[in-house]
Amino acid sequence: MLEKLFHLKENKTNVRTEVIAGLTTFMTMAYIIALNPNLLTGFGNNGTPALWNAVFLSTCIASAVGMFVMAFLANKPFAMAPGMGLNSFFAVVVANIVSITGLSYVESFQAGLCIILVEGIVFLALSVLNVREKIVDAIPLGVRLGIAPAIGLMLMNIGLGSNAGVGAASQFYVMRDFFGSLTPSLASANMGADYSAMVLTVVTMFVGLFVIVILAQKGVKAAVILGMLAASVIYWAGQAIFLHTNPFASLKAASFVPAFGDMVSTTLFKFNFKGLLEIGWFTAITLVITFCIIDMFDTIGTLVGTASRAGMLDKNGKMPKMKEALLADAVGTVAGSLTGTSTVTTFVESASGVEAGGRTGLTALTTGIVFLACVFIAPVAAVIPAAATSAALIYVGVLMITGLKNIDFGDIAQVLPVAIMLISMPVSGSIGHAIGLGLISYTVIKVFTGKAKEVSVLTYVISAIFLVKFFLVV
Repeated sequence: MLEKLFHLKENKTNVRTEVIAGLTTFMTMAYIIALNPNLLTGFGNNGTPALWNAVFLSTCIASAVGMFVMAFLANKPFAMAPGMGLNSFFAVVVANIVSITGLSYVESFQAGLCIILVEGIVFLALSVLNVREKIVDAIPLGVRLGIAPAIGLMLMNIGLGSNAGVGAASQFYVMRDFFGSLTPSLASANMGADYSAMVLTVVTMFVGLFVIVILAQKGVKAAVILGMLAASVIYWAGQAIFLHTNPFASLKAASFVPAFGDMVSTTLFKFNFKGLLEIGWFTAITLVITFCIIDMFDTIGTLVGTASRAGMLDKNGKMPKMKEALLADAVGTVAGSLTGTSTVTTFVESASGVEAGGRTGLTALTTGIVFLACVFIAPVAAVIPAAATSAALIYVGVLMITGLKNIDFGDIAQVLPVAIMLISMPVSGSIGHAIGLGLISYTVIKVFTGKAKEVSVLTYVISAIFLVKFFLVV
């Protein structure tokens, strides 16, 4: 049955490899399950525990829905969840609705969900009409080739940065705050009580990274997940031995009973269009367009970049079944709006599953099933240390950087857009914004070097849209 559904032999893979790849992807992105409700509800500071429970459940359910569509419709190994950056922006929008209208946080949240619903419906229509696919085709080959390496740098930045945070210093950067200190004593002084945990995190991360590399060099297909497991064990042991804390203490008081009642009462099919319009129809429309632009190019960038690493692109840099893959995030976004979370998009951490050998929708299906299971077993997923995830992200990031070999370094029209994406993607944290800067750079160079006819009409339009977004939209 699985062979018939996912064409495993045709894609030179098997059930074992796909399941391991799906679990690997899950482990690298499991953080979103708790982080997303934290971000969307102000880390519980709004006195809305019911809303936190609702967003938590919605995160698991909407992510799973998007991945099931990706698995069965597109047969691609890409995972989906509420996008980072987009969820933070959504939280800011909700806070602004509260301040402008005087509505409660829950009512303002329900108004924000209206934006996500409209965005999802717009994406469904654009995907069905092949508009989004044409936008992908409009991205010049040189820019397309640079997306994967830029994502690689962003993954390394995440792995060596905030993903490795501990304690109060949840945003410490390994290279800046640890190795960037002149002496260990200065690092200790800056980190205070968190210094021991920081040392354990750094050691665990690099041990996990080296385990992954060594196993990969020996041809072990499960290198990434085995390296993450090794890193997890080291971290748990370090917590018990050196930090004198129980790494599994959170499981004692954890509840494994889903709070479906909270979702029904706060977010399930709860849309407050009246509250949204109180901020003004022009502002509401602007917010919808902003969400659409960011999500569209984040998804396109992730799909193209990860597919490039997996060898799924043809000689023209196009991915088969791109339309179906784009439909998956649209369906996921609509599901998120109906249940109670921000925009669902393709996750860059999918690259870890691809590196573990995932080539078909069975990988996405596996990840989706585990996400759905987290409705009941989320406390177990929460004990995966960030250091283990960081090791995998750094490794995958390094591999994606190798895509730079495909760039024609003798053509400045290729080199400059790629160079700008390489720096802007990890710094801004936005794949979409980096692609926008790359397209603008490409268009400007072509126009002012007498090669304006080489730029497609749609590329001009997209570049103009990004210029408006960056400099004119207020």
